[in-house]
Amino acid sequence: MTDIPAANRKPMRTTLRSRLAQDQISIGLAACVIRTPEIVTVARSTGFDFLLIDMEHGPIGIGDMASLALAAFEAGFPALVRVGGPASPDLARVLDCGAEGIVVPHVETVAEARHVVEKCRFQPAGKRSLPSPLVRLGFRVPPAARMMAEIERDTLVILMIESAAGVEAAEAIAAVPGVDGLMVGANDLAADMGHVGAVDHPDVLAAFATVSRAAHALGKFFSTIGVADPLIASHATALGAKLIVATNDINLLIDQGIAVVSRFRSAQL
Repeated sequence: MTDIPAANRKPMRTTLRSRLAQDQISIGLAACVIRTPEIVTVARSTGFDFLLIDMEHGPIGIGDMASLALAAFEAGFPALVRVGGPASPDLARVLDCGAEGIVVPHVETVAEARHVVEKCRFQPAGKRSLPSPLVRLGFRVPPAARMMAEIERDTLVILMIESAAGVEAAEAIAAVPGVDGLMVGANDLAADMGHVGAVDHPDVLAAFATVSRAAHALGKFFSTIGVADPLIASHATALGAKLIVATNDINLLIDQGIAVVSRFRSAQL
């Protein structure tokens, strides 16, 4: 199979890496329940900057994920995928199936960070296996070295810090070559620190700040998920967060559904 001539290729898409390079804050929507490509259109038309396809919680499997990633790619819309953890068998597979980047939860050690990089980065940074034709290259097959370089150019590896142990090891984790950024999982971190449901607790905010400092000290970006609207300034933007997952599909639907029903009931009084 031959490569597609340059004149026939579509223009380059906007990627999260390019947004990061321009120091832009990107706001994301997580797809946790809705498994059809319509969620890509919803995310784009409502003004989100990227989609996080969540395979950690809920029903989304590898087939659903691949369809969503393909739809996002064809729409020129960035899509990350969150897997189940650093031991997930799908670390490289979600990238093979079209994800622009991977989000790995519950990382607590340097060894786990190195394992993720080894699976998700091509040589020499890692040992990712050379895949079959890739969605992100339009299924064309350039020479292997060029394919690796093109994919590596955009791929993001983001590790989630969600425990006191992860916070303690945050700087060492961020220092692992091949890691692009750290993301704090707000609710799991608060729970692990003994403050269930209290993301606003001063100790939890201090942990956020520790992770942010660790990321920035190593030239990596800081990001958040699970931070409620009233805490966005203190727990995200004030700490230099560049990727913020604002909500998920089902919460968006439920919250707006409640608001609409409340307005209509009030109008009937």
